[in-house]
Amino acid sequence: MVRARNFPIAWCGFAAWLLALAASLALALPAAAQEESRGPAPGAVQNIAVTLHADGTPVPGREWLLALRFVPRGPEWHGYWSNPGDAGAGMVLKLDLPPDWKVGAARYPVPRRLLIAGLMNHVYEGPYTVLVPVVPGPSAAGWGARAVTGTLDYLACTDEICVPQTARLRSVAGGDFLRWRSEVAPMLDAPGRFAFAGEMLRLAIPLPAGVALPDPHVFIANERLVAHAAAQTLRRAGDMLIAEIPLDRYGTGKAGEVRGILAFGDGGGVAFAAAPGAVPRGGTLVAGPEGAAMPPWWSLILGALLGGMLLNIMPCVFPILSLKALSLARAGESEAQARAEALAYTAGVVLACLGLGALLLALRAAGQQVGWAFQLQEPGVVVALLVLASVITANLAGLFDLPALSLNRPGQPTGGAAGAFATGLLAAFIATPCTGPFMAAALGAALLLPAPAALLLFACLGLGLALPFVLIGFVPALRRRLPRPGPWMERFRRIMAIPMGLTALALLWLTARLGGKPFGLIALVLVLGVVLGLMATGRLQRRGKLAWPAFGLIAAPFVVFAAIGLPSVYAPGGGGAARESLHQTVPFSPEALARARGEGRPVFLYFTADWCVTCKVNEAAAIERAQVRAAFAEAGVVVMVGDWTRRDAAITAFLTQQGAAGVPLYLWYAPGAAAGTQLPQVLTPDLLIARAKAAAATSTAAPRGTAPPGQRAAGSD
Repeated sequence: MVRARNFPIAWCGFAAWLLALAASLALALPAAAQEESRGPAPGAVQNIAVTLHADGTPVPGREWLLALRFVPRGPEWHGYWSNPGDAGAGMVLKLDLPPDWKVGAARYPVPRRLLIAGLMNHVYEGPYTVLVPVVPGPSAAGWGARAVTGTLDYLACTDEICVPQTARLRSVAGGDFLRWRSEVAPMLDAPGRFAFAGEMLRLAIPLPAGVALPDPHVFIANERLVAHAAAQTLRRAGDMLIAEIPLDRYGTGKAGEVRGILAFGDGGGVAFAAAPGAVPRGGTLVAGPEGAAMPPWWSLILGALLGGMLLNIMPCVFPILSLKALSLARAGESEAQARAEALAYTAGVVLACLGLGALLLALRAAGQQVGWAFQLQEPGVVVALLVLASVITANLAGLFDLPALSLNRPGQPTGGAAGAFATGLLAAFIATPCTGPFMAAALGAALLLPAPAALLLFACLGLGLALPFVLIGFVPALRRRLPRPGPWMERFRRIMAIPMGLTALALLWLTARLGGKPFGLIALVLVLGVVLGLMATGRLQRRGKLAWPAFGLIAAPFVVFAAIGLPSVYAPGGGGAARESLHQTVPFSPEALARARGEGRPVFLYFTADWCVTCKVNEAAAIERAQVRAAFAEAGVVVMVGDWTRRDAAITAFLTQQGAAGVPLYLWYAPGAAAGTQLPQVLTPDLLIARAKAAAATSTAAPRGTAPPGQRAAGSD
């Protein structure tokens, strides 16, 4: 604080400072003007030098080319494309031209990919040239050999530092324009098309089928539109290249036109412009996760059939199948009736699988990010399944009889073909959510193939699920080998109520996970009300009295209470307590995965869901083991979990990129690897421990937490 007696002295000092500043500015202005006309000060360091070249003299109305020639002063320096990627900056050019001259969009060579710490950069290493088209106006008639002047702001970077550069330009005549024209990416004559599908940009780029694509990549010029470091999937469909690129989660998500460069992988490429339009589906995979091609048709069909057959041992299906099969072996069953019921059961199963598959494809075509088993991500569907599983459990336990579903007591009517059809619908709907090890490739392909081919795979899945019952119905020798009906069937029927009851308990737990504990409590009240009504129904049935009106009177209040209470207490994610694990897990996100990989540490990424039986078995048998935890800790493995219990657009998009229709999915990212490796859907502790030991041995040459050699090259393949 300035005291009052010192104020005059301070004021005099301030006035003297102002006079000195004015004198300095007066002396500096002429020097500054002279400096601007000369360019950079003598001795100024240009990490990437740039010169402006003019191709002859301008002619009014005819395109005239200027060229910006960039030459780094060392191999460690690189420049940037118009869209620099996740880091960097494009150039800003200002030319001193008459107002009737028009400057077009700059034409660039094909850039390269440079991945640093998980950030994708679009760069040029070594000398490169950018062409700038100019259409001179009428004033060009008297231009003659005058030089073009202007300024250029750009960025020069190494892997460690970036330095902003400013160049004052003055064109020189001449230059190797013939070579420079051949180095820029030529524009395709035919326009492309693009569409948004959920969290994905889909592009159709016209490209002759004979053009070789050793390592293709699509560089998008629109900023803040796509995730540059995400894996791209490219397929050929005749003379069209179909590209699917994940969108930037924090970007605009909108575009009136999409421009970019399709790189062929050998330094060549073409520029393209795409307008909104229909983008075909399907095609032959030429690049994508793991670089794997589409499996052959016979393996997809076989996988769907075998996967469907394995679903018969699910605890929610086996009781239904076994009792239905035993009902065909009862005394007096005719061959015609057995075949009719087998065909009806098959029709119900296949129709349910086709219906779920068609709905899945329709939702994805409409832009929804859903995958196989999407119905179990909806709380309302899970509550309905909970009630249905509880009803079946009560039926198997003998509390009441329900002939329509053929789960009645031995010796009573089965409901015939209608009952078999309803049983098939039920079995397929509650069994298909969990994919087995044989179904992963088939269902993943179904999401990428055209609709008719995809529906064929869904039908094969249903046929595989129905196949055991079909064989029993059409092969008398198999029926004769089944135990004959007798009192033992009643005991067996009650035993089968145990796995179905466990299924109901699992659905109750899932209900609470999806909607919160109050939501699960009201669902439990609903189930208790329905079971009480069924118990009363069973008593009346055994007395030969009319039973179902009594059920309606008892269950109706509980149904009304649930209809009002469930929506009011539903809390999305309210039951999602932190997933317990022996490992220090990291929730999945594309950004978290990029950061973990950028640190140079091995990453074990697995996708799971509370409703997936296969996922839970693998977690208990292989992942959540003390020896696996110790091996992961020693190797510094990042354990990342994608929880797909509830619908998650980012996880669905990532699963689609990996060619997976659902969970489980297990990926291993070795330090410095360009892509992850898909692990089998049936895990063992030894498999995970071996991966961790191999990663630990590899990382001895690089300190933990730093990118090992090859990390940079991984992004520039």
